[in-house]
Amino acid sequence: MKSSAPASVATIVGLVLLSTFLVAQNYPSNVRQKHYQVVALGTLGGTISGASSINNAGWITGSSDLDGNLIQHATLWTPQHTVDLGTLGGPNSAVGWPNHNDHGKIAGFAETPDLDPLNEGWSCSHFFPQPPTGHVCLGFVWQNNGRHGLPTLGGTNGYVTAMNNHDQVVGWAENTVHDSTCTLPQVLQFEAVVWGPNPGDMQQLQPYPGDPDTAATAINDLGQVVGISGLCDIAFGGSSAIHPVLWDKGSVTYLGSFGGSVFNTAAGINNAGTVVGWSDLTGDAVFHAFVWTQNSGMIDIGTLDGDSYSLAYAINDRGQVVGQSLDANFNSRAFLYENGKMYDLNKLVTPGSPTLTYANDINSSGQITGGACTTCTGESIAFLAAPEQQGDVSSLVGASETTRKGVLPERIRQMIQQRHVMGRLN
Repeated sequence: MKSSAPASVATIVGLVLLSTFLVAQNYPSNVRQKHYQVVALGTLGGTISGASSINNAGWITGSSDLDGNLIQHATLWTPQHTVDLGTLGGPNSAVGWPNHNDHGKIAGFAETPDLDPLNEGWSCSHFFPQPPTGHVCLGFVWQNNGRHGLPTLGGTNGYVTAMNNHDQVVGWAENTVHDSTCTLPQVLQFEAVVWGPNPGDMQQLQPYPGDPDTAATAINDLGQVVGISGLCDIAFGGSSAIHPVLWDKGSVTYLGSFGGSVFNTAAGINNAGTVVGWSDLTGDAVFHAFVWTQNSGMIDIGTLDGDSYSLAYAINDRGQVVGQSLDANFNSRAFLYENGKMYDLNKLVTPGSPTLTYANDINSSGQITGGACTTCTGESIAFLAAPEQQGDVSSLVGASETTRKGVLPERIRQMIQQRHVMGRLN
């Protein structure tokens, strides 16, 4: 199904979202009020979908399975339509990370018709339905129902994560070096890349000293980029993510860790330069979400009560952070972190809402998107959570409410693994 022009989509989305908000009121302090209206988004025919991004124009993007759950396509949700963004000629595609371009452009990754001559697993295959197809995967930019692939550094595959309002796109791409730190089936080295803002522009970002491989995960409107620096490994998680880093004005800064040596990932950055992500604790067995600033360094924001693991995926310009908290059995729930406190989003929604398993992005209006489940026995649905009123949520939380968690089926775990968490979720 084709989408309408970007300007009209943004207008329609804005009007519909406004219609879902309640007029802000001064509620009595002894009355517990819910804070978010949740809308379940459609699919492209399958039973699995997930929303990865919501920009300030209200565009919601992510991925959805087609009928049969064997093929997945990048998806744009509007009030009237669930729009298939297509591929680069191969089977699968996705928007896997927050995109914050408000001018009608979307960045993601997709398979081409060509088969990888080295038969690498590559980064994309961990996100798509299993088993891997063996197709080459490249980053792409979509606009006005058309898409074009982005070049690599001379190697076979590329992967795109994010895009800012100046049309700068970030991700990582293979070069021609056969890297001795790779773990088969991965063979080629990969490096963080900024594509744009002009067609043909392509800048490779330097690794942290001593590391051979890098990957960029997010970029703000100031051109500050965050990501990881480490070894080749399998081009996905593990020792590829030894150092969470910030690239700014030609320099690379190590953001620190909680003591663990792998799975350390900077995942998001806002226009104030505040970074979020996750880091392993000493022993490489437990990872916690973090917030990093130039003044405070890396701060462990913990987990929801009773949980063992957490991951922060995105931060908006108001400093609100969203992500996912998991218990020891990997039962999962979405969280919102603001003003130094982490909240279970399932305690802030209207009755009858699906169980929110992870929150992947939040825009400047506080609208949140991610993945949810209804029966939580194998399906996953993309969701939009729209705030009923602005302001601090602390007075609106019902602490005595029953905690709701979603058991993550194997396929849903694969969707989480796009964020560089490998062995701990298997």
